[in-house]
Amino acid sequence: MAEPDERSWSDAIGMYERRATIAKVTSREHENWVLDLSTLMRGDTRDTRGWRTVDVWEGEPERLGEPSYPFVMPSEAVATVDAWRPYLYEIPRAQAVRFLVALSTPWIDVTQEPDFEERREALEANARVVLSRFPEGSHFYANTGRGSDTRDYYQRVSDWHPFSVRTYDFGLVLVSETEVGMVWSFR
Repeated sequence: MAEPDERSWSDAIGMYERRATIAKVTSREHENWVLDLSTLMRGDTRDTRGWRTVDVWEGEPERLGEPSYPFVMPSEAVATVDAWRPYLYEIPRAQAVRFLVALSTPWIDVTQEPDFEERREALEANARVVLSRFPEGSHFYANTGRGSDTRDYYQRVSDWHPFSVRTYDFGLVLVSETEVGMVWSFR
């Protein structure tokens, strides 16, 4: 799998601009990648390569008053970052493709997309570009509860662990040896 270039990356994550989404990547600075995820959630990092990000709240008053907005750390995570791990479930790359596609849809529900079959190939191609930044051996984590590794993300997702003040938030964390990324969509 070839790594994306800046232009293909920019085109691919553009699919998240029509949603309330945060999609960004930072360098992996810690053995415990959850610390790097916290950095991403606080919004105080730029893309490690200087590439395009999507962050609907960048520069907004809510973020200026609370740098982690819209994220709220689970109460036990304030005491220890490892407390976050029970809220994130590892999924295989094939599931990550489908989840990235679902995260780009208006209701985070592919069944509500009237033209999904016509757009499916292009959406999946974009998702594969996003994943190509994370080579073989990378890990992917979803906040969609038990069974995430076998869930059909092209069906309505009704189970998740919230990480934000929003009514619904669904996210994927992408972890390689050198980078940590997230695509988090909100309703």
